[in-house]
Amino acid sequence: MLQRFTSLFPVWAILFSVVALFYPGIFLPYSSAIPLLLGIVMFGMGMTLSISDFLLVFRRPGVVLFGTAIQYILMPLIGFALSMAFSLSPELTAGVVLLGSCPGGTASNVICYLAKGDVALSIVLTSVSTLLSFVATPLLTWIYIGQTVPVDIYGMVISILQIVIVPVAMGIGLNTLLGSRIDSIRHVFPAISVITIVFIIAIIMALNRETVMAAGLLIISVVVIHNLLGLAGGYGLSRLAGFSEIEARTISFEVGMQNSGLSVALAIEHFSEIAALPGALFSIWHNISGSFLASYWSGKEIQE
Repeated sequence: MLQRFTSLFPVWAILFSVVALFYPGIFLPYSSAIPLLLGIVMFGMGMTLSISDFLLVFRRPGVVLFGTAIQYILMPLIGFALSMAFSLSPELTAGVVLLGSCPGGTASNVICYLAKGDVALSIVLTSVSTLLSFVATPLLTWIYIGQTVPVDIYGMVISILQIVIVPVAMGIGLNTLLGSRIDSIRHVFPAISVITIVFIIAIIMALNRETVMAAGLLIISVVVIHNLLGLAGGYGLSRLAGFSEIEARTISFEVGMQNSGLSVALAIEHFSEIAALPGALFSIWHNISGSFLASYWSGKEIQE
């Protein structure tokens, strides 16, 4: 039942977004709770990990290094290039670049499983990019937009430590400590994450109702292209680098599927509500595109 609920994430996201656009008053009172809500998601991610999961970094350092590197090279660059090409406002440019500078999203692990990718590698790539985000995300955002939009690097580092690193570390520690004693409830955490992320998306849609109505098609186009280029670039560059089909599929999802919830929280905290819009739209779209790609790959024979 819970797995079915979780798999319908894009449907819930679209449904609640529509409700938020027509009845924004339902969600507006909770706008200040976004960092706390994302912390809950990150804690849930930590509860699915243990110290032993990171041993893959030492067994296959090449693929982990490559996947993490192109995650942080491709997506910010693509985001900046699209912002310039579509002449986005400074606020939306900040949001798109910030989104591209965030680590991989946890949804990529589920999508990777459905696509017959390397789930262990997916989890490690997501975890490594997440742990590096407190340095990489503020630095890359400053590099691309720091000359035109004020970027509080120190403030973003503190925010990521509070919203991401500490909750993830707490989750890993508790999971490692309790081990098999929580096996019976472990499946609940993905469902909690889905509910929380859907609620965050609805809040952002309510906050940006007028912007969505006025410039919806433009920013949706940027978000869709950003995601598709990330998926294609992650796969294509991995194959060119000599990695296997399974590894390339895994890296594709890690590159193309961002932690959009983090970009939303950071955008509201350090930029503006409008800057949070790309992340909210990306949350919906990348699950739709990822699901379709996973469905295609799951039925396609793997050829090395």
